[in-house]
This record gives sequence, structure tokens and C-alpha cells, in this order.
Amino acid sequence: MRYCSKQPPYNLLDYTDAQAVPADSRAALRGGIYAERVTPTVVAVGQHFMALAQERDIPLAQLALAWVMAQPVITAPIVGPRTLAQLEHALPAIELRLDDELLQACDALVPPGSAVVNFHNTSGWMRQQLAW
Repeated sequence: MRYCSKQPPYNLLDYTDAQAVPADSRAALRGGIYAERVTPTVVAVGQHFMALAQERDIPLAQLALAWVMAQPVITAPIVGPRTLAQLEHALPAIELRLDDELLQACDALVPPGSAVVNFHNTSGWMRQQLAW
């Protein structure tokens, strides 16, 4: 038996200012494939996702994590906080259960099995089916 670990593109970029990439983000600091992922489409999807979070009064990071955890193919979501405060902010998502209407709205933005940007854009054979 072999085990396989894959980091699927179940993530959304949290940029509240659609005109600028945050100075401390990987896209700004590293450029290259990270910067290529910040496209107008990615920002638009992120804004739609943010609106869903605001409508439900759910912190954006918690909604994103709860949505990932609700995906039937995900067994262990990967969270990458840089600070203890970010971790503490994300942890309540463990208890968050999304209703069918909200799950469908999130899935409409990024349907299961698709992506908004080619997450594995350095490997042509791994390119994703883009949702937008």
C-alpha cells in the first residue's frame, strides 16, 4: 500500500483591496508563480466569497476553512497560520457547520474538481479545469 498526499487548490486568496497585492504576501515577496496566481478572476472570486461571509456574519478565514472541511474528499485541511493570533482566529471553524444553501453558494464559485487558477502551474500535466 502506498500513501499519497496532495495539496488540492481548495483555497481562496484573502485580498480585501482588489487593486493591490499585500506587501507581506508570498505574491509580493517571492513573485514568480505566486504572483501569477493573483489574477483579476481570483480577486473577483475572493470578493464574491467575502460577500458570502459578510452576509452570514462569519469571519472570512473561518468560512473558507469550514468550506474546505465540508468537501467529502478532504480528510485533513492544511492551515498555514504565521502567528498564534491567526491560528486562534481559524480554530472556531472546527465547530462551524455550513448549511446546504451556503455550501452550494461556495461550490458555485469554485465547483468541486475545478479551480479558479492553475494552482500547479509549474507542471503542465497537473493543470486544473478552471471554473471561471
